[in-house]
Amino acid sequence: MNTIVERLDGTRYDLEELGITTRDFSVSAPSYKHETDSVEGRPGAVDLGTTDDVRKIDCSFYLKAQSMETYARERDDIFHIFQSEEEFYITDTRVPYKRWLVKCNNSYGLDQQSFYGFFDVEFVANFPYAISTLNTIMPDFETYAQDAAYYGMGLNWENELKYVHNTSYFRVLNAGNVHVNPRYMNFEIRYKGASNNLAIKNMTTGDIWSYNKTTSANDVILLSGVRSTKNSLSIFRDTNRKLITLAPGWNEFQLSGTTVPFEIQFGFDFYYR
Repeated sequence: MNTIVERLDGTRYDLEELGITTRDFSVSAPSYKHETDSVEGRPGAVDLGTTDDVRKIDCSFYLKAQSMETYARERDDIFHIFQSEEEFYITDTRVPYKRWLVKCNNSYGLDQQSFYGFFDVEFVANFPYAISTLNTIMPDFETYAQDAAYYGMGLNWENELKYVHNTSYFRVLNAGNVHVNPRYMNFEIRYKGASNNLAIKNMTTGDIWSYNKTTSANDVILLSGVRSTKNSLSIFRDTNRKLITLAPGWNEFQLSGTTVPFEIQFGFDFYYR
């Protein structure tokens, strides 16, 4: 067992290489916030919906310093690695294709025994899902995805995994077990080609996004988060102002208003409870 720490600037720490052994990496079960209302004369409560709450991750480590003389310096290096002015990613190498965006949730110290230092850290993941280290448009995605399939990532090889299409009907696999929502998740759709009243429909979720003007062969429409642009200029007012989401598993898509040839590309991460 090992832990990888990665800062938002890309700085990466392999704790094992730094002499820090991971003794435990325990992720709490999902917890939920339930919204309810009461109605006079009705027993119980009315269910208004549920959202996922924050997650806690409890880790236990020990440092084996190079010597008594270097112990204090190596201890301070640990404090720097886990400094939590901003969030950072941690990965349990037993599931190497998932990572958590966290901060330290408590103060901690090292119990020094000779040149060993034992310590426990509680992390809090305010975003309550594990995030895949894979992105569907990353270089060599299929190579990494074949390896990730052995780690319970939900990848399905019964059909060819494709995230770039040039037909009006196709399927897209969301390998995670959480809906992908562009309001707060990394999700982009890129359409290049001519069109007239372009519409993108996810027949699995019922979501429809549409654009009531035209594009030419070299134009690029980008749906990124809640923004819609054509050639980097906003077209939001010329759309139906809706968003495309992805259900877990296979999502069936239908395009209308396209002119051949065209290309549509889906770029997103997978998310897991």
